Amino acid sequence: MEATVAVTPDQLPELLLHVAVVRPVFLWGAPGIGKSSLVRTFAESLGLECVTLLGTQLAPEDLIGVPQIVGDRSRFAPPESIARPEPYCLFLDELNAASPEVQKSFYSLILDRRIGNYELPEGSVVIGAGNRATDNALARPMASALVNRMVHLHLRADVDDWLKWAALNDIHPWIVRYLVQRPDHLWSPPPKTEAPFSTPRGWHMLSDAMHSCGDDIDDTVLHVLTAGILTAGHASAFRAYVKTLRHAYDLEAVLKGDLGWPRDPGDRDLLYFLSETFRARLVKDLPGAREHLSPSLGRFVIRVKAMLIELAEISVECAQLVIAADDDGTPALPTWFLIEVSRDLPRLAARR
Repeated sequence: MEATVAVTPDQLPELLLHVAVVRPVFLWGAPGIGKSSLVRTFAESLGLECVTLLGTQLAPEDLIGVPQIVGDRSRFAPPESIARPEPYCLFLDELNAASPEVQKSFYSLILDRRIGNYELPEGSVVIGAGNRATDNALARPMASALVNRMVHLHLRADVDDWLKWAALNDIHPWIVRYLVQRPDHLWSPPPKTEAPFSTPRGWHMLSDAMHSCGDDIDDTVLHVLTAGILTAGHASAFRAYVKTLRHAYDLEAVLKGDLGWPRDPGDRDLLYFLSETFRARLVKDLPGAREHLSPSLGRFVIRVKAMLIELAEISVECAQLVIAADDDGTPALPTWFLIEVSRDLPRLAARR
């Protein structure tokens, strides 16, 4: 199912508070963006125990239970994990990854809040969650009868929400500071092949590993960890960022002229990171129209052009990265600036 309207992690609890208490909810979202932890936190906020059932690990009889003879009749006894006397939050994780038979077994539990003779206690909440087929995750088509039994919410990763959460959950400060500068690296779409990719969960995992290793973590160890957790480009950029912290080498110093671009071939990752950061700075600070340039921004533009010339002397590729269009071909920088670059820096313009 594709999202038409998506919610952020900060918006989700209030929606669940008003909706999940009266109707079952299904939460869609990419792997690793925090669906499960958000549901558990929501249940905790209501004072409810969160009972998780994984759709991929269930058979129909795990829900229906086993037959039991009562008098001269038989009835099914649902499992103890479901048949509880007190209200609770029933979290059906990976529901859309379950087999069609298991999904069908949930029909009455989701809509009627009942399995056999057992009925969920008043005040119980039913929430399902799953990945989308477009995420290259295990997902099966959901029958229309099951789709129609739930309210569907689509969750998206939001860097501001995550940074607020990170401040309260001991996320490594290097990671926090990096994602403040590169918010676009919090999450990346799952790749078509079996390869690590960046997610909020992945950054949390990296934080735990870095805390365990300490701030004197060896560069080789950091390389292994980031390569095993993050998208390749994000891993390289984060290692370069750590290098800037350790060597007090940052973009501000280059902008001020206190430092030049790194020229050592061994610092190519650092040069690439600073170039990406430089590009992000220009996207943020340059106005859409030249007439909106203030005197201070005019001086900044002069300095930027000088820096691009210096950068091109070291690596035309990195200089080109700064002014290149986005992946979809849309110019990232203002048209007036690109025209001036084409006029004043023809070497770069010829390679655009």
